[in-house]
Amino acid sequence: MGFWWRPLLALAGFSLTALFIGVVKSVNAGWIALALFLALYLLRQLRQESRLASWLEKTVIIPTPAPRDVGLWGDIFYRLEKLYNKQTRNQSELATALEQFQNAAGAVPDGIVILNDQDQIEWCNAASRAFLGIDSKRDKGQFIQYLLRQANFVEFLDARDYSRRMTCRSPLNRETQLTLQLVPFEGGKKLLVARDVTELERVDAMRRDFVANVSHELRTPLTVVGGFVETLADMEKPSDADLKRYFALMLGHSRRMQRLLDDLLTLSKLECADQPPGEEQIPVPSLVQELGREAEQLSHGRHRIDVEVASQAWLRGSLQEIHSAFSNLVSNAVRYTPEGGRITLRWAERDKGAAFSVTDTGEGIAAEHIPRLTERFYRVDRSRSRETGGTGLGLAIVKHILNRHGARLEIQSVLSKGSTFSTLFNSERLIHPQSDVQDEEQPRLRLVK
Repeated sequence: MGFWWRPLLALAGFSLTALFIGVVKSVNAGWIALALFLALYLLRQLRQESRLASWLEKTVIIPTPAPRDVGLWGDIFYRLEKLYNKQTRNQSELATALEQFQNAAGAVPDGIVILNDQDQIEWCNAASRAFLGIDSKRDKGQFIQYLLRQANFVEFLDARDYSRRMTCRSPLNRETQLTLQLVPFEGGKKLLVARDVTELERVDAMRRDFVANVSHELRTPLTVVGGFVETLADMEKPSDADLKRYFALMLGHSRRMQRLLDDLLTLSKLECADQPPGEEQIPVPSLVQELGREAEQLSHGRHRIDVEVASQAWLRGSLQEIHSAFSNLVSNAVRYTPEGGRITLRWAERDKGAAFSVTDTGEGIAAEHIPRLTERFYRVDRSRSRETGGTGLGLAIVKHILNRHGARLEIQSVLSKGSTFSTLFNSERLIHPQSDVQDEEQPRLRLVK
C-alpha cells in the first residue's frame, strides 16, 4: 500500500472535485473538469519519465545527481539514485577485487590459465606466456588443445582427472621441465596450473649422481681390501714380504676411504651450516708461508715451490675454513703438476679486495671443463685423479667455504701451460693491522687440519 496511496489519493481528489463541479454547474462540466485533471496528471507523469530517461542516459557516461521532486516521483528518484550509488560501489569493489586477483595471479611464478567448460582460454597470467607461449589478449577464446598440440596433453585434458599431474617440456624452451595440473573452478571452469620443476629435477638428478658416485668411489677400495683379506685367509703361511705388501695396499685404500669420508663430512657441515663463519683475524701472510712449507712436504722435492706475499692485509673469517680452502688448492696443484714443474703461491691486493692464488705449470684444463670443476666428484681425468689420491670433492669444499665468506673462485687455465686458481675476497673482509701488532700476532698462528 506504500506505493498506491498517493496516486489513489490524487485520483480521489480529481473525482471529488469533478463531482462538485458537476453538482454546482452541470454534469458535462464535471466530466470536462475530470478529463482536464487526468490530462494534466498524465502530462506530469510523462515529464517525470522524460527527466528519468534523461538522467539515466547522462549518468551512464558521467555520474550526476538524480532530479529532485516531491511526492511519488521524488521518492522514485531518491530510491533509484540510492540503488545506483550502491551498484556503483559494488562494481568498484568488484573491479578492485578483480584487479587484485589479476595482480596476485600475475605475480605468481606458476603459469595460470583459466579455461571455460569448453576448454577455451578466458584469461592467463604472464608466467603462462613464458612457460606455455599463451598470450591473454591474443589467445583469448582459443581452444587450448589447438595451442598445445602434444598428444599426451590432449589425453590429460580429456581425462578430467584433477588428482593427476602431467610432466612435460615447455614448448618454448626444451630445457624447462613443467608439471601441469587441472583445478576445478566454479561454473564448470578449470584452472590449468603450470609449474617449473627444472631446478627440482636438477637437484634430484644431482642427488642420484651423488649417491652413485659415492657408491662407486667406495666400491673400488672396499673391493681391493676385501680381495686382499680373502687372499690372506686362503694363504696357509704368507711370507713377511707378502704380508707387508698386502697390508701396505690395504692401508692405502683404507686411507683413501677415510679421506673421502672426511671430505663428505666437511662438505655436509658447510652445506648445513646455519651460522655465518667466525670473525677471527686471520694473518694471511703467515698462513701463506705455512702453506708453502706444506706444499714442500707434499712435493718431496719434485717441484719448485715459490711463495709471494705482496700484501700484509689480513682476513676476517674462520681460520679453519680458510686454511682448508687454501690447502685444497695447494694440494691439487702439487697432485696434478708433473715432476719438475713450478708452483707459485701468491697473496696480493686487487681492486676492491685481495686474492690468494695458486699457479702451476701442469697440463692445464680445457675450457669446457672449467665451469663444472666445482661440482662434486667431477673430474677431468678420472683414472689420473684416483692415481693421485684425489676424492673429487676438494673444489666443491673450496666453493662452499668461499661462498660463506662472500668470496668467489676464479679459474684460468691454458692447455699444456698450466692453471691459476684464485680466491677473490671483497674489501669488507680485509684487515690492515699495524706492523707492530702484526709482528706480535704472527707467531701465534695455529692451523687446524
